[in-house]
Amino acid sequence: MALIVQKFGGTSVGTVERIQVVADRVVRERKAGNDMIIVVSAMSGETNRLVGLAGEISQRPAAREMDVLLSTGEQVTIALLSMALEERDCPARSFTGGQVRITTDNVHSKARIKNIDASRVRDDLDAGRVVIVAGFQGVDEQGNITTLGRGGSDTTAVAMAAALNADECQIYTDVDGVYTTDPRVVPEARRLPQITYEEMLEMASLGSKVLQIRSVEFASKYNVPLRVLSSFEEGSGTLISVEDKKMEQPLISGIAFNRDEAKLTILGVPDEPGVASRILGPVADANIEIDMIVQNVAADSTTDFTFTVHRNDFERGMEVLEQVAKELGAREVSGDDKIVKVSLVGVGMRSHAGIASKMFSTLAEESINIRMISTSEIKISVVVDEKYLELGVRALHQAFDLEQE
Repeated sequence: MALIVQKFGGTSVGTVERIQVVADRVVRERKAGNDMIIVVSAMSGETNRLVGLAGEISQRPAAREMDVLLSTGEQVTIALLSMALEERDCPARSFTGGQVRITTDNVHSKARIKNIDASRVRDDLDAGRVVIVAGFQGVDEQGNITTLGRGGSDTTAVAMAAALNADECQIYTDVDGVYTTDPRVVPEARRLPQITYEEMLEMASLGSKVLQIRSVEFASKYNVPLRVLSSFEEGSGTLISVEDKKMEQPLISGIAFNRDEAKLTILGVPDEPGVASRILGPVADANIEIDMIVQNVAADSTTDFTFTVHRNDFERGMEVLEQVAKELGAREVSGDDKIVKVSLVGVGMRSHAGIASKMFSTLAEESINIRMISTSEIKISVVVDEKYLELGVRALHQAFDLEQE
């Protein structure tokens, strides 16, 4: 008998009919002999409705009260699913995050899980019940309701699987797995049967929206096998786990891309110790996250410094950089918010040379100019003009034979 944790997102439980479908699926798993923990999100649209209600009362509602309000969305779903299972003669019990005792820190709206007391859940499993847990929420040490931020239900599911040493954590979503790239850009994109935690972390951080990065980090830390499956069609999905040394790793597992990039450049900065800190310090103080950085030293002992930020931070970043330029006596400041980042990801890169040169030559053949380059052990990222995104992704997908099994 296996212990399986399954998570169903908002679209999977968006209507009573969808909840009935989930209940049928759970009953089938129980009949197959598995113990089941089900983690659910609020019904699709419910969180937005609650946020709207709060906005009608207050322009700046207290973070604590927002957590109290938003956590009710999942409470509705756990009760309805529990009722649906009982109607099918399948014993079930629902738990809020507080009832499980998912203890978090006290940072409202983006709390982090510190501990899970799984004893009550274990007792119900031992009694033959399906346990249904509200995702996205916990309580701090003072008993205040907290929420875990975007993708929090994924994190709840993985944390429950880790706490109970589950055999697998299955994330049901509106896609049937992780693909070599976005099928909307490359119709030939292929579903990957398996991918490593490292690769999935890179894909998630680089723009792949299948899983939230925190849940993958949690799974990797506690070695929880994760599987991405479709709520709407049958299939084996994609298994995310440790690197299997016995398997022949492909050179490249996937291509991720991010449209939300912008580039900032400060030209003619004095080339002296500490200048990078004097440029990036004020940017960080403005709560702007920096991604890629390139520095070029000119013959006249000045340096040009370029970095990328999220496109939403472009205008604010330009304002900060203009001020920094005045203080440093820089020549000028420029920016570009019509760029994108395209990345090759694969653990096979570790043992194969020549991938970067193949990537660059492929883009050159399509007359795509590379603006910036960044590499890690299992990733190569380039910044290119936004208008070349789809052409570049399709060319790379074909060049590295990613449509082949």
